[in-house]
Amino acid sequence: MQPAPLDPVREADAPGQPEPPLQATLRRLEREFAGPLGPAAPEAGDGAEAPVYVTRPFLPPLEEFEPLLREIWRTRILTNGGPFHRELEARLAAHLGVPQVALFNNATTALIVALRALELSGEVITTPYSFVATSHALMWSGLTPVFIDIDPDTLNLDPARIEAAITPRTRAILPVHCYGRPCDVEAITAIADRHGLKVIYDAAHAFGVRHRGGSVLNHGNLSVLSFHATKVFNTFEGGAIVCADPAMKDQIDKLKNFGFEDETSVSGVGLNGKMSELNAAFGLVQLRHIDTALAGRRAVDAAYREGLRDIPGIRCLDAAEEGAANYAYFPILVGPDHPIDRDALYDALKRDGIHARRYFSPLISDFPAYRTLPSADRRHLPAAAMAADQVLCLPIYPDLDPGTVARIIGRIAASQ
Repeated sequence: MQPAPLDPVREADAPGQPEPPLQATLRRLEREFAGPLGPAAPEAGDGAEAPVYVTRPFLPPLEEFEPLLREIWRTRILTNGGPFHRELEARLAAHLGVPQVALFNNATTALIVALRALELSGEVITTPYSFVATSHALMWSGLTPVFIDIDPDTLNLDPARIEAAITPRTRAILPVHCYGRPCDVEAITAIADRHGLKVIYDAAHAFGVRHRGGSVLNHGNLSVLSFHATKVFNTFEGGAIVCADPAMKDQIDKLKNFGFEDETSVSGVGLNGKMSELNAAFGLVQLRHIDTALAGRRAVDAAYREGLRDIPGIRCLDAAEEGAANYAYFPILVGPDHPIDRDALYDALKRDGIHARRYFSPLISDFPAYRTLPSADRRHLPAAAMAADQVLCLPIYPDLDPGTVARIIGRIAASQ
């Protein structure tokens, strides 16, 4: 079944006829969210509407970045823990409410260093429902991923399945705060403590996310953030490790700089994971605008929830606790009650210039590097398999205009 060839937001009603409920809702959403989302974006020329991508990087005013660039040109300090690097570490720790932040050139390198810093070997229990870098970091570190199923409601690692997967070779648990929604950190901590396991959180999505009054990044032995261009907070490319122990921070800093202790001493097998001064300076400017960016995302999230709630077969994840979320993604699950399946809806949206993404499909465990692992069998991962077959992440970014949000909702509703 193909979407109707009209735009439910802009199609004129016949004179004297009451406005259909869907159109009335969409028009109201345009009015209500025009303030927090900003003015509608101009349409593309020749009657075509501009393509809408799943995300668009937030960029601060260029004039705010220029003075920092001039300072870099003046000092000629480009890398190796310069002044902007040190300032960003301090400001991020204060903003996030965490003890210490170690900056990296990207989150994958940070995750590899985190695993090395904890001196892990053997098996690590993790989720199949994530970006593939989560498990790639394990493989690069000589560790064996052991996949367990996810909770069908949160799409995070299901703590109830962890203990059955523990073997004599298990050394750690690597959960993911999927879409920035906190894992059941208390349950995971209790299991790890009972069995003497380390916990490393892939918190790539979880910048600024809070849990029970504090930062979710304070849970586990280490948490790893991503500052990639697609993330809520970006430094073009970048990442970080959050840790509580100063000695661990010192060890991480050495590992990301080839293992150097001083000018002539190398104490361990490190790599080059340093963030440049350019990236750190950009992060400092970005941090000035993070609250505005989050407010824009929150408005988009609210508009989607309002507009999609009565469309058959479309399920949104439960709304996060107010003040705890960062609205990094907006996933929907396209269930069997919807007239067309997820892939058909994806194609229909794409034909209309709306580029949603199937995050995360396929499962990591479906890829050739992992599918031969005993834990990769889909029969043991029913919730993850269902999510991978149904999920579709809709466009969300701070300046996504209300007219476009309403158009996306209308296109989904038209597929009925």
